[in-house]
Amino acid sequence: MQPPPDEARKNAAQDTQWSRPECQAWTGALLLGTCLLYCARVSMPVCSVSMSQDFGWNKKEAGIVLSSFFWGYCLTQIVGGHLGDRIGGEKVILLSASAWGFITAATPMLAHLGSTHLVFMTFSRILTGLLQGVYFPALTSLLSQKVRESERGFTYSTVGAGSQFGTLVTGAVGSLLLDWYGWQSVFYFSGGLTLLWVCYVYRYLLSEQDLILALGVLAQGLPMSQHTKVPWRQLFRKPSVWAVIFSQLSSACSFFILLSWLPTFFKETFPSSKGWIFNVVPWLVAIPASLFSGFLSDHLISQGYRTITVRKFMQVMGLGLSSIFALCLGHTSSFCKSVVFASASIGLQTFNHSGISVNIQDLAPSCAGFLFGVANTAGALAGVVGVCLGGYLIETTGSWTSVFNLVAAISSLGLCTFLVFGQAKRVDLSPAHEDL
Repeated sequence: MQPPPDEARKNAAQDTQWSRPECQAWTGALLLGTCLLYCARVSMPVCSVSMSQDFGWNKKEAGIVLSSFFWGYCLTQIVGGHLGDRIGGEKVILLSASAWGFITAATPMLAHLGSTHLVFMTFSRILTGLLQGVYFPALTSLLSQKVRESERGFTYSTVGAGSQFGTLVTGAVGSLLLDWYGWQSVFYFSGGLTLLWVCYVYRYLLSEQDLILALGVLAQGLPMSQHTKVPWRQLFRKPSVWAVIFSQLSSACSFFILLSWLPTFFKETFPSSKGWIFNVVPWLVAIPASLFSGFLSDHLISQGYRTITVRKFMQVMGLGLSSIFALCLGHTSSFCKSVVFASASIGLQTFNHSGISVNIQDLAPSCAGFLFGVANTAGALAGVVGVCLGGYLIETTGSWTSVFNLVAAISSLGLCTFLVFGQAKRVDLSPAHEDL
């Protein structure tokens, strides 16, 4: 007797999952890849002051260059996830990393191609954003297909910790290189390391035949087989899908507001404080917090707790408790307490990796990249709006409390939505395999 179609597909998916040694090797490689992604991403902010002095940029022109990254970043989230679902997330990541690594390493040369430095730098940042926009959706697609459900929380949280590592590496090493050898060395450093990482992954973790096949698919634009098409209508009819999208939007928006305004908050509220303390300590706390959240998530599932119960608990920590600490920031005049509250809020937000980020893989492992791309696009756009709204509130009220109230309100809406409508049952299984 033949097994049902859905059961057959589940068995086939299990056959393609990584073995434990493969999972460990890829987790380490992707952790480093995420670290290098952020090294390249924050190279421009680290160097912007020195570059402004060299090229005569004012604040408005520097702001154009810095913000141009996100213009590109928002445009390729869905494309990156869809490509990851179609040809394999690891191939999308490798191809995009080779391109953004080359552009980053070539940035000093691009800056001196002509007299229009602003145009060349803006274009290179848009292109970098376009290329990096595919990374996390492709990563989500890859892990949803290759990692066992009981291990996804720790794997995703470990890989996600690379974002904090990358921020710290460029903040520390990049600052030293900037002082010793000039801003050009920061781009050579981050771009060069990325290209070395690409060579390592290509040589030891990917087969040349698979990569050539993926390039052929991209070059020829081959039509997809019927069963690989995304069941659009089926997905977006499910309340659980909208719940995870809205929760991701809330999470990203809250994170971008804190990321953008915390340094200004500390500088204005505590003028005599040491900048390296409030710029480094929260990210140092976030790294072990991210790893712990993944370990705790997988441990609870292995102990027999329902998957959705664990995902919701992670969101209570990542959106609920983190927003309480954010509120506390607006009601203290102590620098030490403010650093503790900020670190706790940023650290607890990493629990989202084991909540909504993994829940997307629970819901639709066959098209998790596409779905994450939709959610992350919404989150990136909401983040830009939230950062602007935060600035407006500071300007009109003259109080930082209003900004932290905004963070708490957005987080609470996302949390309540997920607690009410969140599910961990697959919604991408369609017996007819149609493009609905």
